[in-house]
Amino acid sequence: MLKKSVLVLLTCVSFNCLAQQFPKNTLSYSDLLNQEFTGDLAYETTAFIEKYWRVVGNTGFNKSIYFIADKLEKAGFVNEENASKNTRLTYRIEKRPLKKPTWEVVDAVVHLSDEEQPLLLQDTNSNMVALNSYSTPKEGVNAELIYIENISELKNMDVKGKIVFAETNPFFLYNQALLKGGAAGIMTYDNPSYLQPEKNTTSIQFRSIPLNSTLKPWAIALSYKAKEHLKKRLKEGAIHLNVKIETKIYESEELTIVADIKGSGNPKERLVYSAHVQEPGANDNATGVGVALEMASLTAKLINEGQIDIERTLTFLWGDEIVSTRRYVEEDETRAKDIKWGISLDMVGENTAITGGTFLIEKMPDPSAVWTRGKDKHTEWGGSPMSLSQMQPHYLNDYLIDKFETQGKLANWVVETNPFEGGSDHMPFLRNNIPSVLFWHFTDQFYHTDNDRLDKVSKETLKNVGAAALNASYVLLNAQKAVAAHIIETIQKRAIARLDEELKQGQLAIENGGKRATQIKIIRAWEDWYIKAIATTQDMMADSAILEESIAKAQQMVSEAANSKITILKR
Repeated sequence: MLKKSVLVLLTCVSFNCLAQQFPKNTLSYSDLLNQEFTGDLAYETTAFIEKYWRVVGNTGFNKSIYFIADKLEKAGFVNEENASKNTRLTYRIEKRPLKKPTWEVVDAVVHLSDEEQPLLLQDTNSNMVALNSYSTPKEGVNAELIYIENISELKNMDVKGKIVFAETNPFFLYNQALLKGGAAGIMTYDNPSYLQPEKNTTSIQFRSIPLNSTLKPWAIALSYKAKEHLKKRLKEGAIHLNVKIETKIYESEELTIVADIKGSGNPKERLVYSAHVQEPGANDNATGVGVALEMASLTAKLINEGQIDIERTLTFLWGDEIVSTRRYVEEDETRAKDIKWGISLDMVGENTAITGGTFLIEKMPDPSAVWTRGKDKHTEWGGSPMSLSQMQPHYLNDYLIDKFETQGKLANWVVETNPFEGGSDHMPFLRNNIPSVLFWHFTDQFYHTDNDRLDKVSKETLKNVGAAALNASYVLLNAQKAVAAHIIETIQKRAIARLDEELKQGQLAIENGGKRATQIKIIRAWEDWYIKAIATTQDMMADSAILEESIAKAQQMVSEAANSKITILKR
């Protein structure tokens, strides 16, 4: 009897027995995750990766990939080369030759010939050298600096052997000053106003020029402080600069790392998180890399301890922004058909008291991207006008917003949304008709600048994003009838709330001279979007007929709400 009891106990310590004790069809894992997700690994990862200026294939990028691999192995992931068919925690590093050489900066300094203190120094201005710049001779380039106020003037100027300075993007100067004019080099300044350059006077937003192995050009990006100093000195008379740059441009390979936590019931279907490694900042995007790594590691721990199980597969992807995600989505048609959701983790760890802005969920295309009004607003990144034909109705928008707002109330954390804008790893999913959103922060007064460092990162934000994201993920990955019914109810409530808001906005628009027909069209657009979004909940069930009644009832409620709003508008 004792032996039998011990045997049963030992058997239940194994993964399968313990995992089955946890109810899969639950609506929330919030308590568990807010206790277990600390943000420690996410912060440690951010601290490691942000030390490097990361371009795909260069030293910092590759060290980041192998750092992730090491942490995954410590969490129990097995390299696919050594895994069996039954191994649930696996990872692989995909390697491909780069079509173009990679790049990294080693050192740089700019001096005015008559000043002892450097104008710019790589150690303190890590974005000063434009991507794809070549090295100067060891002694540097000594040349006169010429300021160009109007770029069109370059056509009639002799700039050969001189350094051309203008307040514009280096791409605009490259052709006329370097290719055609034979300038020794170019210096540019074009920090946008949302970076608050007059306050953050040393910030430099990273820039690039075309790679040209024949010309071997170089460009320097200026901070506001450096720009103002040069303009002041130029007013006093001609000035000469010494520019020393050391970079490395070499053949390399592209690395992408993919980690899978295989579902125990339906492993082909999956949710994919993508976090890009390249770019030189802390928040952008070492934080996304770090949150994804802690999400993967914690999920492995909870599964191994039997605290959770997941029916569908949870996948994490780290690589080159958009490029790696697009390849993952498009290179395997069979796999792509079973990607049910894709989420981009980009700039997800900000201390907003320092950076500004707020945490945002960028929605899939909905009518707020056509008619942006009321609480909806685009970020400074901006969005192109969209048409109703470009809408992508799905429950994922409101489901995730609801989960994150719940975390926000719990943690006193601000969660907002923005209409679709694009520009990150959610794009390849959406282009292939896979539901996808972006988790990010904006406005960030240090965005893409060399002041985007670890001191702008909040471990508390890392925790909130990671805990909320995993909570939402586990529910979706285990979704059955009860979960689907709950999500249908959630979307219905949020749809009616949206229609209430659009009625208010429509009444205001009419009062201000707007066309009544346009306001009715907007109501109908939202009605149509939500009716279709509710219908997409069928993808949670193998037998979608089980949800037909709940879906039809919710759709009817939305239509009745829309009709009542239109009746009011017609009065």
